[in-house]
Amino acid sequence: MSESALPIAKAGPAASIQAHPAVTRQIDDPVKGILLIVAAMVFFSMSDACSKLLGQMLPPIEVVWLRYSGFTLLMLPALLRQPARFRSSAPVLQVGRGLGLMGSALFFTVGLRFLAMADATAMSFVSPLFITALSIPVLGEKVGLRRWSAIVVGLIGVLIVVRPGTSAFNPASIFPLLSSVSWACGIVLTRKMSHSNDDIVTTLGYAAITGFVVVSVMLPFVWVVPSWQAVAIGGFMASVSTAAQWLVVMGYRRANASVLAPFSYTQLVWASFAGYFLFSMVPDLMTLAGAAVIIASGLYTVHRERIVARQQLMDLK
Repeated sequence: MSESALPIAKAGPAASIQAHPAVTRQIDDPVKGILLIVAAMVFFSMSDACSKLLGQMLPPIEVVWLRYSGFTLLMLPALLRQPARFRSSAPVLQVGRGLGLMGSALFFTVGLRFLAMADATAMSFVSPLFITALSIPVLGEKVGLRRWSAIVVGLIGVLIVVRPGTSAFNPASIFPLLSSVSWACGIVLTRKMSHSNDDIVTTLGYAAITGFVVVSVMLPFVWVVPSWQAVAIGGFMASVSTAAQWLVVMGYRRANASVLAPFSYTQLVWASFAGYFLFSMVPDLMTLAGAAVIIASGLYTVHRERIVARQQLMDLK
């Protein structure tokens, strides 16, 4: 959310998709851009449904390893065609970013094992608020009272969904929130790299390889021999996730982030459908009410950041 981020092997909501600095708008076609983002959200929901299915067969680390294995295999041809893309002008930030996004995928996958898809998705929509908070110490940004108010309102929305202290509370709710924090760390580092010369393929490649190496180190401690069915689902998961990422890139080449960001919240609709048809889970009214509060705070944060960006541009002139 906030400006919206290029999702890299993201498990869970991509509502915080932020345009990577290398994604420059080439065509002014907002309708096509919106359709591409909505299609990407459908694909991300399909990927999350696969994660939840696999979570019933395999340990979460192995599920994420399958995702990153497919992601890396899909990225290698593009990297090998131009080996210079292995070189980054900001390698430390790229690796840090990759670790944040890998942590986000892992935490969200663990959460999906115990939570309904709609509940986990709704809680992960809080990531723009963490992005705003982290931008102060990491990027030196100034956050005014209005954006802090949006953060507080968003956290109230999370409490409505989670309902601590009631019989509806599930301790596993912490995992989508940890996923959002990890995602926010990755996105703030994306912003910090805004002056680097790295293109999209380099950024995707670093995210894929970093995540693959880290989960491969953890894998031997939890390894379970997957069935052919699990391998097939894992391959499909990696394919639709990577396809969704490219749909986002194409969408942001056709319209401004402020136009597209609200449509990333349609993922809650697709997650609800997937949860109902595949797992017979229906979000209750409290979940929907909390999601509405979180989404409203996220949209307001996008609105305020657009105003701040416009003011900064006017000051430069």
